[in-house]
Amino acid sequence: MNKPGIVTAVPRRRYKYGEFSMVILGDIESNDDKNYRYIMAVIRGTDPEPGIYITAERDQPAGQGGGDYNMRIVMQDGAEVINSSSAWHDLDAFTSEALDIVGQLLNLGDEEPYRLM
Repeated sequence: MNKPGIVTAVPRRRYKYGEFSMVILGDIESNDDKNYRYIMAVIRGTDPEPGIYITAERDQPAGQGGGDYNMRIVMQDGAEVINSSSAWHDLDAFTSEALDIVGQLLNLGDEEPYRLM
């Protein structure tokens, strides 16, 4: 898995969604070439490692203009940018979209996400 190279980050929110736990990270310093705004790490049960990451990455390197963020899904079988929006600068907008994607990916239609923090 080509997971994000997180060096330091601050947990912003935590959710429980069925048997999955999610943590949304902000203020991210990474050792890869991406400029992350937020990262949602999805953990199944008691597994210590996330199996899915959903990221909001600045479309342009910092200081080069542009206000769009790419949303990328990172899983065992690869990574893919699925959309782009300036709205994902906002934590609530990113969280809502990321939770919808997780619900669809993991077939959690009968479950509701619960905010823990």
